[in-house]
Amino acid sequence: MHPAYFTYPQIRDWSAVQAPGVLAVLGDPVAHSLSPQLHTPALRACGIAGDYIRLEVKEAEFGEALRRMQELGFIGANVTIPHKFTALRSVDQVSDQARQLGAVNTLLFRNGRIEGRNSDGPGFVRAIREAFGREIRDLRIMIIGAGGGAGRAVAVQCALEQCQQLVLVNRSLGKLVSLQNQALEIISSGKVLSFAHDQASLEKALPNVDLVINATNLGMKPEDGPVLAGAALTASHLAYDMVYRPNETAFLKQARTVGANACNGLGMLLHQGVVSFEWWFDRAAPLEAMRAGLMTAVSAG
Repeated sequence: MHPAYFTYPQIRDWSAVQAPGVLAVLGDPVAHSLSPQLHTPALRACGIAGDYIRLEVKEAEFGEALRRMQELGFIGANVTIPHKFTALRSVDQVSDQARQLGAVNTLLFRNGRIEGRNSDGPGFVRAIREAFGREIRDLRIMIIGAGGGAGRAVAVQCALEQCQQLVLVNRSLGKLVSLQNQALEIISSGKVLSFAHDQASLEKALPNVDLVINATNLGMKPEDGPVLAGAALTASHLAYDMVYRPNETAFLKQARTVGANACNGLGMLLHQGVVSFEWWFDRAAPLEAMRAGLMTAVSAG
C-alpha cells in the first residue's frame, strides 16, 4: 500500500521507496487528486504494469522533478494546480493547442524529451458530446467566469471548435480583453461578446445562447451566492456546471427546475483523463473502467 502521495525528496532516492510508478500527477497540494482512481483501473484493465501515483512538488522543485521522472522511466504525468503554467515553460516541446490554451496539464516522456499537452479542451468537448449529444461547433455558448483559468481554457477550446457564438461573462470585464481578442483571431464567425456578471447583462444575453457553462467555483460551498441571480434560464437551454462537488449545485437545480438539460463537471474530469491515457499509450482508453473508478471515488467522498 502506497502513501497518499510522495514528495520530491523521495523521487530523488526512488530506489529506497520501491514504488513501481509509471504515471503520476504533480501538484501542491496533491493529496486530494482523483487521478489515481481514474488511471489505476485503466492500467489494470489494459494489463500495463506499474502504478499511477501522486507527487507533491514545490514550484522550485518542478523542473528537477520532471528530469528525475524521465530518468526513472515514467511514461507520462498529469499536472494540476499550481503548476500548469510552470509546466508550459519547463518542457522541451509544447503542442500548438496547449500553447493556445496557455497551460499544460499532460506530460509525455518520449525519446529523451518531455512534451507538454493540454487535455482540458478535448476532454470538455467529449464531455459535452456525452452529456447532451451535441457538438460544440453547433452551439452558441456562454461561459460564466471566463476570466479564470478553467473558463479561459474552455473559451479558447470553444473558439478552436468554431462554435456559432461565444459569450464571455466575468465580474471583471478587464480580465476578458485579451481572451476576447484571442478568440476573435481564431473563430471564423467573428461572434465573440463580453458581458459583466450581473443580472441585467445576463438577461440580455441568455435568449441568444444554447449552452450555459459555469466556470466559477460558485456552488462548491452551501453559502455561495447564485451563478444566475434572477436571470432566467429556460427549458431550451443546456446547463453545464464545471463544479462536480456537490453533485447537485444550485445552478443545476435552477436549470432542472425550468426543464433545462443539465449536467455537472464529472464527465469533463473523466474525459480529460481518457484523453491523457490515449496520448500516453497510443491506444483507446478503457472508458468504462475509468468511469467506474471515478464514480467509486466520488461516492466514497
